[in-house]
Amino acid sequence: MLITKTIAETRAALGKVRSEGKRIGFMPTLGYIHEGHLTLVDIAKKHSDFVIVSIFVNPTQFGPKEDFSAYPRDFERDRRMFDARGVALIFAPSVEEMYPELELIKFQIEKMSDHLCGERRPGHFNGVVQVVAKLFNIIQPDVAVFGQKDVQQLFVLKRLVYDLNFPTKIIMGPTVREPNGLAMSTRNVYLTPTQRAQSSILYQSLQRAKELIQLGERRASVVIAEMTKMIQTATEGRIDYVEIVHTSDLQPIETLEGRVAIALAVYFGKARLIDNIILDINEKSVSEMPTGD
Repeated sequence: MLITKTIAETRAALGKVRSEGKRIGFMPTLGYIHEGHLTLVDIAKKHSDFVIVSIFVNPTQFGPKEDFSAYPRDFERDRRMFDARGVALIFAPSVEEMYPELELIKFQIEKMSDHLCGERRPGHFNGVVQVVAKLFNIIQPDVAVFGQKDVQQLFVLKRLVYDLNFPTKIIMGPTVREPNGLAMSTRNVYLTPTQRAQSSILYQSLQRAKELIQLGERRASVVIAEMTKMIQTATEGRIDYVEIVHTSDLQPIETLEGRVAIALAVYFGKARLIDNIILDINEKSVSEMPTGD
């Protein structure tokens, strides 16, 4: 496995790979890897010949009151895990390598970042789009894999690729869960045993939402109220939001139809946990959106 630290050596290594006619698969990360990340690596391997991951804690996507300095980092641990999973190259740049001077051109997202996590984290998705666009230009992957857990990020980046004509196919990987249904996340390390046990209600509430819709409920307010009641009754967690949005523009909807994301964010202590399901809803059926293709 190769490890590169600079843009120049990364481009040189990938130039050789590309000259051999190999397809390049890419997965960007903040590091501190868990099984959810490794599942995305497996998907990238199915769709490419050479898998590269980046490990970069990107400062532009952290707000002034967020945990940039405290974000867990363990490069050697990550290296071993990626090596065992068959990653071919790790790109691990410094902040100075990615942002050598003040940038004068930045991204502004319209509409898709004013609800869900974007409403609570102003500027976050501008920073995500900024760094992913830079990584796409450096790596020029044929495919890139992102997890469904970060649903707003997923659809914002799909729009980035569409609007700016990046020649990269984005593939959605499934949310990988712990035995109690909790979506795997780096921030799960902050949970106490009691909080971890209580967190199972999050996925249960999403499954209850799906059940209500399968039974014919089409009023978003009714589904949201049922989920909210479940979470408030079963946990000491503090609800940040429970929302239902259309995946095309991530705007809230009142009547459930088409492809929708049912998403939530709940605080357990200092850990902010997010989760979601994506449903295709029509008069005859309700089904979850397939992943990994």
